Amino acid sequence: MAELPEYTVADLEREDAVDVESFDNDDAVDLGLAALEVIDERGLNLAVRIVLRGDVVFQAKLGTTGPGNDPWLAGKAAVAERFGEPSLLVKLRHAEAGTPFEERTDVDHELLRAHGGSIPIRVAGEVVGTITTSGEPDVVDHATTAEAVRRYLSSR
Repeated sequence: MAELPEYTVADLEREDAVDVESFDNDDAVDLGLAALEVIDERGLNLAVRIVLRGDVVFQAKLGTTGPGNDPWLAGKAAVAERFGEPSLLVKLRHAEAGTPFEERTDVDHELLRAHGGSIPIRVAGEVVGTITTSGEPDVVDHATTAEAVRRYLSSR
């Protein structure tokens, strides 16, 4: 197995964010297709879901993914939406502060899962949706989602 990527808070803060002037269903499909391309190139078992204004606009499950990925897709997306930053960044910020997210008592851990793979989508600074992957170790999920975002943004 290939070596897993490693991230720091600073690494994640430097990554491209999706903050565009407009983002509609067609854009979501374009972003989803970019994710499928990355997943296929890397030979990964990943599910990808793009939610826009509460609506699942794009979803695909590749390889061995299935219904078991659904709670992870939803939980990671809920973290990215609530905190307005990538789910892995939320996880790492908590770890760096010495207070692991999993130990928070003020959140429902069935609904909010601070594991890598979800990145918020913003229009003019406002979070309007998320792109999320699930199925591999969370740093691989994040790396895949981040690469899909990079490709999508470079094609706009």
